[in-house]
Amino acid sequence: MRIVLDTNVLVSALLSPHGPPAAIVRMLVSGQLSLCYDERIVSGYRDVLIRSRFAFDARLVDELVSFLEATGVATLAEPLALELPDRFDAMFIEVALASAAQYLVTGNLRHFPARSRHGVTVVSPREFIDAVIK
Repeated sequence: MRIVLDTNVLVSALLSPHGPPAAIVRMLVSGQLSLCYDERIVSGYRDVLIRSRFAFDARLVDELVSFLEATGVATLAEPLALELPDRFDAMFIEVALASAAQYLVTGNLRHFPARSRHGVTVVSPREFIDAVIK
């Protein structure tokens, strides 16, 4: 199954090893899921995860992001004219569409109003886990 993962889900997974975000990362690492990404998303992961306020080990962040990049699905996504509260979130919808991902998983559902999703299924980490593990 192909998914696109908002950066906030990775942050949550690293902050707390329990709960839906961490379960999703474990599923990615085990090969149960395929992460769809483009250069913007990978760059965003690295930029956010090395922020000093999180105090994540930079080497471990690099290993995780490099692993996700090596095992994921690199995608070339065309920019779309999307009306989103945060214009930087457009890349997630664009990659989901270009890669035919089944889900875009985010901790900020309000950043992806239904009218701007272009048919992409956008879910919270909990909704994703509930949908996948039945």
